[in-house]
Amino acid sequence: MSVFPLAIADYGDGAVMVTVRSQEEAERRRLIGEFRERVLTELPPGVDDIVSGLESLLVEFDPLTTSSEQVAFALGALGRISDPPATQRTPRVLDIPIVVDEETGPDLGSVADELGLSADEVIARLESSTLTISLLAAAMAPMMDGLVVPRGVRRQATPRTDVPSGSIMVAGRNVIIQPFPGPTGWRVIARTPLRIVDISREQPVSFAPGDVLSFRRVSAADAAALAGGFLEGEMR
Repeated sequence: MSVFPLAIADYGDGAVMVTVRSQEEAERRRLIGEFRERVLTELPPGVDDIVSGLESLLVEFDPLTTSSEQVAFALGALGRISDPPATQRTPRVLDIPIVVDEETGPDLGSVADELGLSADEVIARLESSTLTISLLAAAMAPMMDGLVVPRGVRRQATPRTDVPSGSIMVAGRNVIIQPFPGPTGWRVIARTPLRIVDISREQPVSFAPGDVLSFRRVSAADAAALAGGFLEGEMR
């Protein structure tokens, strides 16, 4: 693992924001992902939760049991440890079926208009892009970058309050899959009929950072036949 050039700042009374100093966006994203895995392995005392961003970590703690200074010290110490290189996991390419219609892609039309493309062209860009998982966000949602579009997609001005599980969503040049129903400000353009997270399984997900997710449009009938199945993680 790396020695991490961290920047740690207070974020209210019960959290600190962690970023990595680097001029290169790809380097910042890679390092913050590696540091997140290190923190999850050696969670500092008093830390309650970690909220992942593409280039940051929000580390939340209980101010009754610890302080921002103690948490920052512990995080800084983790960042200074230089471990020997770990055995690299071989990335996989996972094939994900999606269905696209007015119900599953309520924002597809507005995204297409914003980008100056047709709705079919937006989906074609999604299918042809190399989408690499940068991190697992809240509820193990795979967040990917690499969407090839003319410009970054804006988020919703007013977040949706209840987006169905399996929704394929875009913001900027990033793509994420909604594992469970919930609110989001990302734009919804499609949906997969598969379950991508199953907390009842010993391994609740079949993907990891570094894997490539490949989307493939299927018919409504094919989607219905696949509905409720688990993404097993077979290589395409």
